[in-house]
Amino acid sequence: MNLLAAGHDSGMIVFKLERERPAFCVSGESLYYVKERFLRLYEFSYQKDNQLVPIRRPGSVSLNQGPRTLSFSPTENAVLICSDADGGSYELYLVPKDSVGRSDVVQEAKKGSGSSVVFVARNRFAVLDKGSNQALVKNLKNEIVKKSPLPIPTDAIFYAGTGNILCRAEDRIVIFDLQQRLILGELQVPSVKYIVWSSDMETIALLSKHAIVIANKKLVHHCTLHETIRVKSGAWDENGVFIYTTLNHIKYCLPNGDSGTIRTLDVPVYLTKVSGNKIYCLDRDGKNRIITVDATEYIFKLALLRKRFDHVMNMIRNSQLCGQAVIAYLQQKGFPDVALHFVKDERTRFNLALESGNIQVAVASAKEIDEKDHWYRLGIEALRQGITSIVEYAYQRTKNFERLSFLYLVTGNREKLSKMLRIAEMKNDIMGQFHNAMYLGDIQERVKILENAGHLPLAYITAKTHGLIETAERLAAELGDNVPIIPEDKNRSLLIPPAPLLCGADWPLLRVMRGIVEGDLDVAGRAGHDDEEEASGADWGEEDLDLIDVGRAIQNGDIDIEVDNIEPNDEDDEGGWELEDLELPPEADTPVATGNSRASVFVAPTQGMPVSQIWLQKSSLAGEHAASGNFDTAMRLLNRQLGINNFGPLKQMFMELCMGSHTYLPAFTSGPVISIAVEKGWSDSASPNVRSPPSLVFKFSQLDEKLKAAYRATTEGKFPEALRQFLQILHTIPLVVVDSRREVDEVKELIEIAKEYVLGLKMEVKRKETKDDAIRQQELAAYFTNCKLQKIHTRLVLSSAMTICFKGGNYATAANFARMLLENGPNEGQAKKARQVLQACGDRKDAHQLNYDYRNPFVVCGATFVPIYRGQKDVACPYCGARFVPPIQGKHCTVCEIAVVGADASGLLCSPTQVR
Repeated sequence: MNLLAAGHDSGMIVFKLERERPAFCVSGESLYYVKERFLRLYEFSYQKDNQLVPIRRPGSVSLNQGPRTLSFSPTENAVLICSDADGGSYELYLVPKDSVGRSDVVQEAKKGSGSSVVFVARNRFAVLDKGSNQALVKNLKNEIVKKSPLPIPTDAIFYAGTGNILCRAEDRIVIFDLQQRLILGELQVPSVKYIVWSSDMETIALLSKHAIVIANKKLVHHCTLHETIRVKSGAWDENGVFIYTTLNHIKYCLPNGDSGTIRTLDVPVYLTKVSGNKIYCLDRDGKNRIITVDATEYIFKLALLRKRFDHVMNMIRNSQLCGQAVIAYLQQKGFPDVALHFVKDERTRFNLALESGNIQVAVASAKEIDEKDHWYRLGIEALRQGITSIVEYAYQRTKNFERLSFLYLVTGNREKLSKMLRIAEMKNDIMGQFHNAMYLGDIQERVKILENAGHLPLAYITAKTHGLIETAERLAAELGDNVPIIPEDKNRSLLIPPAPLLCGADWPLLRVMRGIVEGDLDVAGRAGHDDEEEASGADWGEEDLDLIDVGRAIQNGDIDIEVDNIEPNDEDDEGGWELEDLELPPEADTPVATGNSRASVFVAPTQGMPVSQIWLQKSSLAGEHAASGNFDTAMRLLNRQLGINNFGPLKQMFMELCMGSHTYLPAFTSGPVISIAVEKGWSDSASPNVRSPPSLVFKFSQLDEKLKAAYRATTEGKFPEALRQFLQILHTIPLVVVDSRREVDEVKELIEIAKEYVLGLKMEVKRKETKDDAIRQQELAAYFTNCKLQKIHTRLVLSSAMTICFKGGNYATAANFARMLLENGPNEGQAKKARQVLQACGDRKDAHQLNYDYRNPFVVCGATFVPIYRGQKDVACPYCGARFVPPIQGKHCTVCEIAVVGADASGLLCSPTQVR
């Protein structure tokens, strides 16, 4: 008995007394697990279960003191068993090679305390010391060889490859390199209970109480799956599908996050290995079980996901896949053409055929259903594809005369428009007559219709405007004094419909390569007529599609359109609404969507992915995202990498990058302008299937020219201009992309140079604005000398500070600047002036106390312009590296003007070589 029930007024709570999950570890084709008081070995290939060595029973009588986790080193044949006994302890067993099947081999285990323990190398294992938050690395003699402080407060550790461990905190997990003491990856995830690595150690599944997170070996998130019932265990199959169990189900999770149920369970089990359609598991009694499952569904979905259409076709032919769930999945994932061959219901087939653009099947299904709504939807889809013969067929079946007339107008079929006019006349449809007369541009007919309808003023204006003099005079006589007045100063124009671009025939369609799925299905249908193809009676054939010959149906008058309440007209040979009256052209002259035409002339291909979208998927560089036009992701990247939050100064550069990476080609006057992406290093020999990164308007070589211009402005004393140019360099660098690691180092060096000059020039501008405070002027001049500048500029700054301090009476400080100037190789004039200052100062002291101590190393705060001496706390800009006093944290950097001081950032990313 392992359950305890406690009742209360509103119900009952059931408690589990003992942990029921056995401690186990899978190593290749072997399973090591603990059952009762023995360590056992189960071989998957031979399905043999053997006892290895006895393990000690817990001395405590408390509950939940049994083995909790197990770790195995295959090279040393060593086993670590961890339990909650004594507040967390472990035992190390060295299993002899010849101990299989022998239960009398007793050895004294090496013991130690630790809440979590795992092998990290062949003969090394790590023990978690929660008290000091350290990982103690020990050898097989149970001796400590290294101590590594952990990067986060850790409550459990897991294996993550040789020399690495996974550190689990309450809301995240990180991969930590014990040798280099570096965090290799981090992921926000609910409290992880178990981890399962794939066989190639490329993918990991993190199992929480009600969630499964799939990530790669660097903890880059792939997908998250949520369950309402507690997740128990999981294992990877050889195809990269994660199979897991809940309390009462075995389920699967595909690499894209799609999941489903494989089968139900009578009792909970713990998966150890998945091989083909066999699932190896342990039950709560520690017995090995093999469960045979049907893997067809998830293998089929995996083949679709990986576009392995040869496997898809093989499974369609040979398996019993069916059901609404599979059809809905195929629709959802964009494979309605595949789903079409799973269904027999005509309404479902019709919907799938429209979704996949298969007009041929849609016509067959619409004929079977024969409802107005379905013919209407068929007409819309056929019109979208430009198959006017099917559109005409659908409109005739629904007796939609208005749409039929407009179809004849846009296709330029004036002969049928004339017949539509006569039909509207027989139906006594005044508006239909008038519309058809307007479509034909028949002025006399319009006048006649208006006159017969009693609209004599409109008839007179129409006749008079279009120059029908005799008709206008006759109508004027009938109107008498009510003749309308036509303005003479108005320009008149003939109302004639424009000539159509294409007359009569269907739209021209592109010839494209057929997809494997569609091609194979059609081959199956033609198997009986093609000696080169082999097929069986179970293959998808033409008879299964129930196709009709649309052209023959139209030509033979298969469409019954009746017009009620039409009085026969003895003066006209037309006998009512009959299809023969339309005098449709023969089938050879009107292409229709028959089976043969579908095999040669195909529908237009589906729209491909824009090049700018490919740039987004292939790049993590902000400049390339801005060039693609996706400013939102570019800003997120800059914020995450450099802590940039003020994008105002970057707006114009974003626009220039986007415009410069695209060219625009005008097509038809009535059509939109075509945007063409400009790729880097494009040539005529480049493959159309391989896309290069965008060609950016901002290049690193341009920044070198800007730097030289900024140097010249500084030398000439044009400080506002120099400051503007250095700031422009700082604003451009985040959007620059370079090709090599050497250039990455040069970019970082340029940031440091620009930062030093911007800080110094801002202090110099501030000094010139501070005219009433001589002491503050001397301090700012002194701080400027602390900036790392070019030699020529350093001499100018030292000379300026020396002069200002000498005039202010601070002789000792001035003498110090004079000595520094002489050490920096001044020209003759500067050297002479420095020696004169030294001579004049002598041993004289400063008249005023300055907040400046040249003996104590310091940096200057970029916001308050005060020194931050070594040992004092400071915060830094994550982008330019400028230093600030702590109260400035969280505010915008006053040096680069775009980043937030003290923000968390991953660092500058400006080259593809940094992410390979």
